[in-house]
Amino acid sequence: MSSASPGAKPFNILFLCTGNSARSILAEALMNAENPARFRGYSAGSFPKGEVHPLALDLLRREGLPLDGLRSKSWEEFSAPGAPQMDFIVTVCDNAANEPCPIWPGHPMTAHWGLPDPAAVEGEETMRRLAFAETLRALRNRIRIFASLPLQSLDAMSLRNRLAEIGRQ
Repeated sequence: MSSASPGAKPFNILFLCTGNSARSILAEALMNAENPARFRGYSAGSFPKGEVHPLALDLLRREGLPLDGLRSKSWEEFSAPGAPQMDFIVTVCDNAANEPCPIWPGHPMTAHWGLPDPAAVEGEETMRRLAFAETLRALRNRIRIFASLPLQSLDAMSLRNRLAEIGRQ
C-alpha cells in the first residue's frame, strides 16, 4: 500500500448516490479505512434519505470499519463555500450519474462506478444481507485498485481512463 509523502494533503473523494443511505456510505467507510494518510472519503446524495440504512451500518460494524461521522446528507453540503475541495467525485448509482450535478469547486476528476442498490432488494433478510455484502465486496475491490494507482505520476487522460476502467469491473 502506498502512503502519502510526509506533509502531503490527502486526496478528497466524494462518493455520490441518490439516497446516500447504502452504496455511497459503504464507499465512504471503505475509503477512509484504506489509507487515511493518503485518502479522505466523503459521501452524499442528490435526494438523501436522511438516515443510513441499518443493514449498511450492521455490515460495516461486523467488518470492523469505522462508523464515525457516517450520515445521510445532501451533495449541496459539498458545493457550498467552505466545504472540503474534492479531488475526485465517483457516482456509485446510475441515477446519480444521470442527474445534473452541482458545479464542483476545483473541477475534480469524475468517474462512474455504478452498482445495484442493495437497499432495493426485497425478500428474506438473508438475501438482503447478501446484497449488502456483495456491494461492499465490489466497492472494496474498486477502492483497492483505485488506491494502488500512482496518482501523482499519471497524466489526466490516463487517470480518467483508469477510473472508467475500474467502474467497468
